Amino acid sequence: MDHPPSPGEPIFLAEDPPQTLPSADRRDEPVRSRELAAVAAFVILADITIYRGYGFAGLAALCAAAPVLLLIGAPRVCRRFDSWVAGVMLLILAAALFWCGTPWQVPLGAALVVACAMAVVGMRPYIFDLVIFAIVAIVTGCAALARYLKSLNRVALVVPRATWLKVVLPAAAVAGFGTLFVFANPDEATTVGRWLTSAWNAIRDHLGSFVPSLGELLFWFGAAWIAGGLIRPLIKTSPFAAGAETNGDRLAAAQGVGVTTAGEISLFPALRNTLIAVIVLFAAYLVFEFQTLWFRVFPKGFYYSGYAHEGAAWLTAVLALATAVLSAIFRASLLNDPRVPRLRRLAWIWSFENLLLAVAVYHRLSIYIGFNGMTRMRTVGFLGITAVVAGFCLVIWKITHGRGFVWLINRQLWTLAAAIYLYAVLPVDALVHRYNVGRILAGDLAPSVQISVHPIDSGGILQLHPLLNCENEPIREGVRALLAERGLRAEETERQRALENWTSFQLADRLLFNQLQQLKPDWTAYADPAARAAAWEQFRAFAYQWY
Repeated sequence: MDHPPSPGEPIFLAEDPPQTLPSADRRDEPVRSRELAAVAAFVILADITIYRGYGFAGLAALCAAAPVLLLIGAPRVCRRFDSWVAGVMLLILAAALFWCGTPWQVPLGAALVVACAMAVVGMRPYIFDLVIFAIVAIVTGCAALARYLKSLNRVALVVPRATWLKVVLPAAAVAGFGTLFVFANPDEATTVGRWLTSAWNAIRDHLGSFVPSLGELLFWFGAAWIAGGLIRPLIKTSPFAAGAETNGDRLAAAQGVGVTTAGEISLFPALRNTLIAVIVLFAAYLVFEFQTLWFRVFPKGFYYSGYAHEGAAWLTAVLALATAVLSAIFRASLLNDPRVPRLRRLAWIWSFENLLLAVAVYHRLSIYIGFNGMTRMRTVGFLGITAVVAGFCLVIWKITHGRGFVWLINRQLWTLAAAIYLYAVLPVDALVHRYNVGRILAGDLAPSVQISVHPIDSGGILQLHPLLNCENEPIREGVRALLAERGLRAEETERQRALENWTSFQLADRLLFNQLQQLKPDWTAYADPAARAAAWEQFRAFAYQWY
């Protein structure tokens, strides 16, 4: 029976409850036809989109279908909100792959497929657990395959005779009468004969092209192995089940480690003095920050890269370190100390200073963007500092709600994963260059340097056509030369993809090809490589003044 703690008795904090699957062991679940069908569909789709695929459209289809196949094939489905979240994230990632895919999005999609498999069987997809689950699923997929092969011996298609007759008799009647009707009309008979011959030849050629090689058979086996491991996993609980920190604190309390009397810890004065010291330090630095970088006009030659770029990165590191320090100070054993309210007041002061420091980092990034425009890495900077701020807020939540260290680490990793995912699915180049083009057309020419020095994907190139009307000649002609190069490349890409199949399709590439064909009169003068190189070099030399 629960009872209130006596004075001085340590109060142990609970973590998340252990994650378990439903009561029945999934390995004892019978193999149903839908599970075999899901594994077979996964193998077929993997063969079409990976082994016989040419690009990211196929991988997008695989990502979109994977959560559906997992739900269909799972012997027992645990309906959790996590599975819906992971499935929606996979669909968004599939859209990004279909739009303008990049290789690094592929492992992210694989991780999300594993997260879906975890959520379907009732496990919460923490990052550490996800890695262990993936390894175990890959290693033990053979157990699921063995179960499937054993179940095939018992598979028999039992259909009552009456059911067959309901299908066979009408079909036979239609085929028989239809054949007679065709023969009754010579022209139609000739047309149908040609159509049947053409269809038979197409089917024969198509099936001939799908004769599997030894390598493809091994690929099928590997795909079935992985699908079986994900649909029928052996792992049932999180290997990092909650309670690790709590048990450590309980052991420390039992042994009297760091504990004095009445729940007090000997490190309390040192921790208090540490918080006071960093509060004073941060206050002094914030005064310096606001005096030097706010409400001022920067002189020509100001070191933008050092202050606004490298400086923002260092301040982000400061925030990350402050997050770690604050989390380390407020461990579960400290929260039993009766003097902890005084320490909390100091922590709130320091937390407020850290949030002001985060504002300063955003300001430094905005200074750099105001100087010469937006880039991919500045997008990474915004997402990175936002992830750090979110992590700091999680530490505050941990302190106020008495959460443990395992709880914090799992959610910190989720925060990092969310930032990576957002960067993967956002059309970064399209957003970046839409912003830069707007500033150039408004009369601020500095962002033109980002067009001249950074690679741009098809989504970004789609945003550049308004610069064909730019009043500045080097920018206008440089963009015309760039569009000429990408137009010629797009034509070559379309010719190559005509020899491939739908798996190589990219929506951004197709839209860019169509746009550049319409704009061909504007860039055809730079189809000549020498003229194109001269215009591009003039543009680069002009824009370099803002580098």
